[in-house]
Amino acid sequence: MDLYYEVSGQGKPVVLLHSGGADLRDWKFVTPLLAKHYKVIAIDGRGAGKSPSPIDPPNYVKDLLTLLDHLEIDKAALVGHSIGGRLATDFSLEYSERVSELVLIAPSLSGFRYSQEFEDWMQKINSAFPDLDKVVELSFDAPSYRVIKSSPNWDLAVQMMRHHLKKIGEWGTFESIWPEPPAAERLDEMTVKTLFIIGEKELPDNRRVADCFRKVPNIHFIHVSGADHMVTLTHPEDLYHHITCFLEE
Repeated sequence: MDLYYEVSGQGKPVVLLHSGGADLRDWKFVTPLLAKHYKVIAIDGRGAGKSPSPIDPPNYVKDLLTLLDHLEIDKAALVGHSIGGRLATDFSLEYSERVSELVLIAPSLSGFRYSQEFEDWMQKINSAFPDLDKVVELSFDAPSYRVIKSSPNWDLAVQMMRHHLKKIGEWGTFESIWPEPPAAERLDEMTVKTLFIIGEKELPDNRRVADCFRKVPNIHFIHVSGADHMVTLTHPEDLYHHITCFLEE
């Protein structure tokens, strides 16, 4: 197993999958709370944090399967934030027998058609390279980051983004491998009990993703008041409460 991970606590396995532009520090304030009750595994995805950068197109779903096998975990609860939620969703559709519960926090979704406004924003960010200061500024220039900007943990969000942008320079490829057909076309096939958490201050596209997940047969939705996309850094106690209640149902 070549990916970096940290294990805290004992009990039922709970795997935390971080957002894009971040690393396992995304869970800095959530991990110690969950570790009071569970065995918490936080992982740096390939190309992020302390994990190696991809040389060939990475398969994140297979990476997660390899992690569970390496730790000899037959079944775990998956908690995914943003692109970590995309990974958790795809994994749960491919390997439902390995997932006890699925918790999605403002996830992205494979196969989802993002708006032209969102695509233009991404293009604007990409065009700013290699000016990292500008890239960071543009990356957080959205309503879905207004709460974190006024939070004591704003510096941590910026640190993770800067670290990620520097690490991207080591990547051998920007392509990746995901299951086909994409999850957006298969959500009605989900058999894993699912909790969907989203902050009230989000992008329209992320709210549209939430609407797509209404196709999941056994799903419960929670809106976190006063939270934006970085709810993991601003509202860890709320997440801890909702996740533990869900896992103990």
